[in-house]
Amino acid sequence: MAKVAQRQVLAEIVKGNRNTVTTGASAPSFPPSFRFAQVSGGEITASVEKIYEGGASRPTVLCAPAEIGDITLTAHYDDDAAATGIARSIRALRPLIGQVFYDVNIKTYDCNIEVKGTDRVYTNALLVGLTEPDGDSSSGAPATFALTFAVSDVSVPAEV
Repeated sequence: MAKVAQRQVLAEIVKGNRNTVTTGASAPSFPPSFRFAQVSGGEITASVEKIYEGGASRPTVLCAPAEIGDITLTAHYDDDAAATGIARSIRALRPLIGQVFYDVNIKTYDCNIEVKGTDRVYTNALLVGLTEPDGDSSSGAPATFALTFAVSDVSVPAEV
């Protein structure tokens, strides 16, 4: 089985099927072919409590339901204010943090071809953070921005 490079794991977002929480405004769209270059988070953990009953030397373990950590997607920024530009989408998102939902699709690619059965889909993920591009007049590195989503569940497609 071939190893997967980090550069082969990409994400895209599409409008979720839930409306905004309070304002009624709709979530801005990102260009259909736009993919986020970095993906982090989404760890699944469950809290536990260890109870030592009556001085027992070994604990009884009580578990809590599993929780999924926030997902952060990072991409290169462009200042194209046209309808397909990222700057326009970010400008529209600023007042909507905490109010809009997206479906976050994380996929693995091999030679630009999607590897079926490797998707992680976080439906109706609430946008909870926007990190604007940093600036440094002495740097030629590309500017990036990040979106952070709170998620409640992850689904995986049936095996192919």
